[in-house]
Amino acid sequence: MTFKYFVFLFACLLAGGVANSQQGNKTIQIDIHKLLNARPVTTVTDGKLQTWITGIDGGGKGDGYLTGAAAKLNGDKNAHALPDDPLIPANSSHPAILLHYKNGDKGNQTRNVAGIDSFSFEVPHKKYTDLYLSLTSSEGSSQLHIKLTYADGSEVKDFLLPDYYNDIPEGDANLSYAVHDLAKWGLGNKMTESDHHNIDVLNIHPDPKRILKDVTLSKDKSGYLVFWAATGLIK
Repeated sequence: MTFKYFVFLFACLLAGGVANSQQGNKTIQIDIHKLLNARPVTTVTDGKLQTWITGIDGGGKGDGYLTGAAAKLNGDKNAHALPDDPLIPANSSHPAILLHYKNGDKGNQTRNVAGIDSFSFEVPHKKYTDLYLSLTSSEGSSQLHIKLTYADGSEVKDFLLPDYYNDIPEGDANLSYAVHDLAKWGLGNKMTESDHHNIDVLNIHPDPKRILKDVTLSKDKSGYLVFWAATGLIK
């Protein structure tokens, strides 16, 4: 057995082990539509570009993403764009994740947070083995404080979300990618950078023995945060 084959085999076994940990669990896409206050993705609606309004950088004033169809209509060739299907497939790090943009839309797609702020969302009252938040932080990292409220009490967990330009180390216990290596576009849908930007996925690891009721995310001053989706795994 060659060394390269051994490494390949080990990677397959590791991925399979993670995937098997998701088997038997049900995926829930959490309804966060009441929180959505921003539109950072340009889509195609009725054959025309429906342009981003509040971006993912510059305090919301600079740069957004485009779907693949929007990039093609925009004349961008081989663009690192968001997939047209907002249901991001499951992989060894996370279940299928539904983002809240789509071609044909005209409304808000994300929750954008500048400075010190917080928001809450209710989840179906279940026991969660994992809960994944799809997020980006620009202008540096964002220090997050996440309160998980259970039927019998609460706990607070702290996470540092890296800047969306930074790559995540392999094997990170908390972070993975929803979409990796994206371009971004400025005003007028002019591409400003061709690659290297991400939508990250943060697993906040709720207590699987307790019934979770809601989640409150609080952010410190630094960083500009975009909340894309919440996805849970229940027993």
